[in-house]
Amino acid sequence: MMSTDPNDGAPSVSPGQGTDPSGLGWLVRGRPVSLATRHGKERVIARPFRKGLGSELVLATSFDTDSLGTFSGERPRLEAAETTCRLKAEAGMAETGLDLGLASEGSFGPHPALPFLPLAIEWMTWVDQAQGQVITERLVGCRTNFNHCTADAGSDLDPWLERIGFPAHAVIVRPHQSDAQPFLRKGLQGRAELREAIALASHASTDGLALVETDMRAHRNPTRMASIRRLAFRLVRRIATPCPACGAPGWGKVDVVAGLPCGWCGSPTEWIQHELFGCPSCPHTEPRPRSDGLTQADPQHCPFCNP
Repeated sequence: MMSTDPNDGAPSVSPGQGTDPSGLGWLVRGRPVSLATRHGKERVIARPFRKGLGSELVLATSFDTDSLGTFSGERPRLEAAETTCRLKAEAGMAETGLDLGLASEGSFGPHPALPFLPLAIEWMTWVDQAQGQVITERLVGCRTNFNHCTADAGSDLDPWLERIGFPAHAVIVRPHQSDAQPFLRKGLQGRAELREAIALASHASTDGLALVETDMRAHRNPTRMASIRRLAFRLVRRIATPCPACGAPGWGKVDVVAGLPCGWCGSPTEWIQHELFGCPSCPHTEPRPRSDGLTQADPQHCPFCNP
C-alpha cells in the first residue's frame, strides 16, 4: 500500500506496488537514477526520490546543460521545454551509463491572458530506457520572481531589488540595446558588483541603459528551487501510481477536455469539463471530474448567454 509522510508529501512505495496483472512486474523501487544538472537541483530532488522510491541520484555533472539553451539567451533553446527536459535526461543517462534518467526544465514569460503578470512553468521528466517509458509532470503558474527593469549608473533600484528578493535571488545585467560588443554578467548578488555591472552595461548600450533581470537559474533563485522541490514530490507520486489496466507506473492526468455546461442554458463553454487520466505505457484512459468539483460554468463565460 502507498502511505504519505505528512511532513513532506513523499509517498512510500512498498516493493509489490506497481506490478502488472500478468506478473511480469515493473521494477521501480531502489534503482539508481541519473540527474543531469549543473545548478544544484539535487539539493531539492534527492530526498523525494530517496524517500518515495528508494532511488539514489547519480549526478551527471560533465554534461553541459547550457548546450540545450540558456535563460539568458546567449544559447537559444532549439526545442520546446518538455522536449529539452527529455533530451537533458537522456544525455545524463549516456554519461552515467544508467538506464534511468531524470531532468528538470523551466519556462518563464508573460502570461498569455494577462501580459503584465509573469507565467512560470516547471517540467520534470523521468526516462526509463529498460521499460521504454517517459513520464513527465509539470507545474503551471507556480510562484516566481521573474522580472526585469532598466537602469543607468545613477538609478535607485532598491524598491525593485527588494521586490525580487535580492540578494538571496541573483540578477543578470546586460546592455538594454546592445552594440557589436557583447556584455553579460550573471549571478550578481552583491551591490558593489551590481553597480559596476550596470555602469559597464549602460556604457556599452546605444541608449545608455542597462537591462537588469532576475537570474532564473535554480542555484541562484530560491523561489524557483522551491518549485522544483514541489514538482519532484508530484512526479514521485505519479511514478508510484500504477495504471489500473496494465500496472505500469506513471498513471496520472494527461489532458483536459473543455465543454463545461453553462449554468443557465446548458450550452458547452470553453471551460474545462473534465480531466483525462492516462498511462504512459498503454492506451488506457479514464475521464475524471474536475478536481475543484465545479459542474457548471458561470453564464458570463457562455458564448450564448453573454455573447
